[in-house]
Amino acid sequence: MTTTRHILSVSLLNEQVRDLLENSFVNLWVEGEISNLSQPSSGHLYFTLKDAGAQIRAAMFRGNNRFLKFAPKNGQQVLLKARVSLYAPRGDYQLIVEHIEEAGLGALRRAYDELRLRLQGEGLFEAARKRPLPSPPQHIAVITSATGAAVRDIISVLGRRFPGLPVTVLPVPVQGREAAPAIVRAIALANAQKAFDVILVARGGGSLEDLWAFNEEIVARAIAGSRLPVVSGVGHETDFTIADFVADVRAPTPSAAAELLSPDGDDLLDNFEGFEVLLVRALRTQLARLQQHMTHLRARLRHPGQRLQDLAQKLDGLEARLLRAQQQTMRKRQAQWENLFARLRGQQPGQKLPALQQRVLALDNRLGRAMTQQIREQQTQLQHLAERAQLASPLAILARGYAVVENERGILRSVRSIKSGDLIRARLSDGVLIATVTGIENATAATEEN
Repeated sequence: MTTTRHILSVSLLNEQVRDLLENSFVNLWVEGEISNLSQPSSGHLYFTLKDAGAQIRAAMFRGNNRFLKFAPKNGQQVLLKARVSLYAPRGDYQLIVEHIEEAGLGALRRAYDELRLRLQGEGLFEAARKRPLPSPPQHIAVITSATGAAVRDIISVLGRRFPGLPVTVLPVPVQGREAAPAIVRAIALANAQKAFDVILVARGGGSLEDLWAFNEEIVARAIAGSRLPVVSGVGHETDFTIADFVADVRAPTPSAAAELLSPDGDDLLDNFEGFEVLLVRALRTQLARLQQHMTHLRARLRHPGQRLQDLAQKLDGLEARLLRAQQQTMRKRQAQWENLFARLRGQQPGQKLPALQQRVLALDNRLGRAMTQQIREQQTQLQHLAERAQLASPLAILARGYAVVENERGILRSVRSIKSGDLIRARLSDGVLIATVTGIENATAATEEN
């Protein structure tokens, strides 16, 4: 039986792994030490986050790191808000950092998480113990700073929505060492007064350190132990405190808490309250369906920002490679220059001149000897050639008794070229004879006569 194999390319596999990581691990808080920090010309930050047992690559792009309130450095203990991703071209698992806090805030975050988990384990966050709010409330006890913006926003909202609603402000410090004990005392005072039927604990936005009074255990237990229902309107929409989890209702801002507690004074809006509920429910259903559809489309469509981040990271990698190549080339050129300088120093005339002088003398001696030997050999050869030339000379032949005969047409080589009566000249070794031919005898007849 043939089985079908589903084969993935490396690129497609990395993209699917990245989508899985990015959809599964978002808005994480991770604490560790910065090492191998690098900030190329693009303005992005690259570093390794490590602890005693492990490490992970991290990248913070320029759009986020421009809001940093401090300059990160190697060896610094930090707390990161990040999402997990994968750099597909290299297959590197990494953190994409959105926010960095210094080590002190990391300690606060640990204390926050430890208390939240402990109180959650005790059941203080359970929905079953949440008390319903009075509708409408008869008298609201507002526990906040008497001089902050939060109290002005609350009073403004309540006055606009339901001016006749009684409100009493129990002023407390909302920041500093005395804030948490003062808040606890104010909650106890509100519970002791029979006039109040709901408590609003509020404060404006701030950092984790600014909001820390509402993360104290004594404040959380005072809210949990309150006889009256408690609404928490601390910070901005993105700020979550322990007080928010313990309170019966959490509002995103102080103004939203005031709106939540105050009934709408307009009778016309009361008539349409049921329609509003239906409309909100329909909108939520439609929004959920659209959200699901958008999630499906997002899984199929890669966001251009992710592509730009990948390209930016790739560009930074190429820049780092170029820098390393330049440094390597410079080191190679330096080594070549040093080698050439050493060779040039070895070729200086002052060092080689004595040796060259000795060599010139030796060559001069060799040349003199060679020239003498060559002259002797040439003289011997010349004498030998002279002797051979002498032997081959016509004069030497004439000296042995031979003669050269010629007439007016030149040297005679055959008897056929002359006739009786011709005038001839016979050259001997010591002179010339002039004679007249009286007879001709050819070589054949002479041989027969003999």
